Amino acid sequence: MQTNILQYLERTVVRCPDKVAFANEEMGLTFSEVYNQARAIGTKLNKEGYYAKPIVVFMRKHPTTLAAFFGAIYAGCYYVPLDDEMPRHRIELIFQTLGEGALICDETTQSIASELNYKGQIFRYEDLAKGEADDAVLADIRDKQLDIDPIYIVFTSGSTGVPKGVVACHRSVIDYVEHLCEVLKFDENSVFGNQTPLYFDAYLKEVIPTLKYGAKTVLIPKQLFMFPIKLVEFLNEHKINTLCWVVSALTMISSFRTFETVKPEYLRTIAFASEVFPIKQFKLWRAALPQARFINLYGPTETTGICCYYEVDREFSEDETLPVGRPFKNTQIILLDENNQVPPVGQQGEICVRGTRLTLGYYCNPEKTSEAFVQNPLNNLYPELIYRTGDLGRWNDRGELEFAGRKDYQIKHMGHRIELGEIEVIVNMHTQVRSACCIFDNEKKKIVLFYTGDIPVAELTAYIKSKLPRYMIPNVTKQLDELPYTPNGKIDRNGLKSLYAGK
Repeated sequence: MQTNILQYLERTVVRCPDKVAFANEEMGLTFSEVYNQARAIGTKLNKEGYYAKPIVVFMRKHPTTLAAFFGAIYAGCYYVPLDDEMPRHRIELIFQTLGEGALICDETTQSIASELNYKGQIFRYEDLAKGEADDAVLADIRDKQLDIDPIYIVFTSGSTGVPKGVVACHRSVIDYVEHLCEVLKFDENSVFGNQTPLYFDAYLKEVIPTLKYGAKTVLIPKQLFMFPIKLVEFLNEHKINTLCWVVSALTMISSFRTFETVKPEYLRTIAFASEVFPIKQFKLWRAALPQARFINLYGPTETTGICCYYEVDREFSEDETLPVGRPFKNTQIILLDENNQVPPVGQQGEICVRGTRLTLGYYCNPEKTSEAFVQNPLNNLYPELIYRTGDLGRWNDRGELEFAGRKDYQIKHMGHRIELGEIEVIVNMHTQVRSACCIFDNEKKKIVLFYTGDIPVAELTAYIKSKLPRYMIPNVTKQLDELPYTPNGKIDRNGLKSLYAGK
């Protein structure tokens, strides 16, 4: 029975030891190299006294970073992925939350690591990985490990400005991977093109299935996402056939008419998440790759990444949005209204998730954990946790879940309850708009629209007036060269608020 994610690696290394598992534009690590280096790291960390402790992996985005993750798990610990692009203040807040543990750096981050206010021991990856694995030590660790033991902590933004560390365990990740692979039909021939930073849980969609099947993951250089033609050429050069990207990365390619110059030759599966995919941009992708499968994914970090999927199986008009579909097996979606009751079909409720997919909660933060991971109000017979996502959704007549925005993006304006996302959908329909985002100035009670594209503000405003009721028309509209994005590819709404505040 599968109880530990390292079992994926251990089965695959026997079958294809010399196949490249993880690569970038310069080098690759075979499954045997990943296996041997991870076991050496696990041995050394454990012999240094680290067990059931947080191991910070503070390295560049590189194949060896992934081996360091698995090394921490071999030690019976859990890894905490960080990155040198994170603001120093955020890193130090994370260190304060973590407390006692160790840190792994590489030759590119060593000098930065030494300057950070980290109290634990600092190791160099190169020193850990060249050691010898001790079979007896590793076997003893495995005997003690349970499937509910944590394997990673991913830090997300906190409403108070202090990052929240989401703790995932073997059980939730295995449940996630098994059902994700079944839906997306991964196999040993899958070649994944990784887009997301390794300090977000989104990379799991590629990395763990690579271990499961003996597939391959290529880490795409970040700078290529500024040059869409070169990016697509990179996909073709490395024969990448599977993408699990954030929507903004896909729309960056289609909105700049890249497909008129070059198309991805090998892509067969395109999964996307994090934002609503504007139908106008989606249609450009589908026209360019008519034989490919397109799957819309939904799920917060607290549900081990993804909990719902929808494979696009019909045509959509530009005023519609793609549904997020149905939950994966062994997961249930419950919609709850303001009275903790299930609303009728077609009416909105907060999306709540039930099942093995739930993570363990927030690290060293019982207060926030108890606010989000709560007793199922529909069950008063025995303890049963659900996760309240803070997202709004509704079931359509086809039995598909439709995402209706964040509870925090719902505003009261001119006596009307408004979803800012509804305005964004209409704006994104315009052929000359590349992307759009609305925020609300609560102090001045103004809807503020930011957009990128070639259409002048006055012309766009006239278009919006023809499509929306008066109370939904933005009070301020600003044209930008580019919208700001968070590191994990979502539109940076806080950045837009700061930009607007600074005028």
